[in-house]
Amino acid sequence: MAIAYRQWRDGDDLALLEIWGGPETEQARQFRGTLAPSGNKPWRRCIVAEDVVDGVAIPVAAGVVHEASLHPERLWAYIEVDRQHRRAGVGSTLLTMLRHEAAQSPSGVSRLRTKVEPGTPGAAFAEAAGLAPIQRSRLVVVDPGALRLPVFGDGSEAAASEQVEDLATGSVELSDVVGRYYTSVHGWDSPGDLSIATVQRLFLDELSGAHGAIVLRAPKASAFGQGVAASRKGRLQAFAISYAELAPAGDNTEAAAPAGQPTDVFLGHEPKLSAEEAQAAVRDLLALIAFQHPVLLELDDSMEALRAVVEPLLESGKARVLGAETLVVSDPA
Repeated sequence: MAIAYRQWRDGDDLALLEIWGGPETEQARQFRGTLAPSGNKPWRRCIVAEDVVDGVAIPVAAGVVHEASLHPERLWAYIEVDRQHRRAGVGSTLLTMLRHEAAQSPSGVSRLRTKVEPGTPGAAFAEAAGLAPIQRSRLVVVDPGALRLPVFGDGSEAAASEQVEDLATGSVELSDVVGRYYTSVHGWDSPGDLSIATVQRLFLDELSGAHGAIVLRAPKASAFGQGVAASRKGRLQAFAISYAELAPAGDNTEAAAPAGQPTDVFLGHEPKLSAEEAQAAVRDLLALIAFQHPVLLELDDSMEALRAVVEPLLESGKARVLGAETLVVSDPA
């Protein structure tokens, strides 16, 4: 086996896919899309390992390191080696080369991170390379009717409509809370400064797949103090953004999940709420959106209020983990 290393070239993706076959994990499927020619906008370095057999060079492995506009404090890295060339030092050599490239990144950031599935060769390789878990993420399906419906105010429809509202995804109020919530639950890997426009682009516009938003508000408040009838909308306490595939071109019907298929939802809360208030708001909104249809949530361990509501449902069998866990692993600080 004679291994040579070079920069990524056009056509390498097809050659590698032929020898790699289908992705072994969901993380591999996602990261394969980052294998691309090296460049500076955004900064990326991609290296290919070739096995030279009878004078013919055959790509067998590749590695990439690149900067990210979201979560800029670390560089994303990914390495994949053909099964027949593993445990031969190819992956370790690629990692050494990627670390050398990372040391010269324009931002000055050199710490690496990646995503792995526990118990896989990728996870074992990352652990041997000194990358340790900084976050665990699970996809959880909450069954219909898993939580009892909340009662708002005097229990009337009018009282409920004061606190539960369909809100346009273009709402600045919604964008502000979504951005601050996302930042608050990503202290382990800061997303940097999130402007309203960035939040809109990442979570709320049509290209993000956002389909609609429901919010839970505090009871109406008076703008003039006690003794004066409340007229001002209560503060936004929790939000649920649903995502659906865009309808095919020329199809004016709205896309919707097939019957029985869970709706993908981003559920969060106003980060200024106390732990008890946040948990109550998340529980009430989840009970509403999962009353008749299953809901799919991405649950990070850092989402404390959501975990407090969902983990008892997992224990009781009213919710289930979909697929394998994902670990974000990183170089030490």
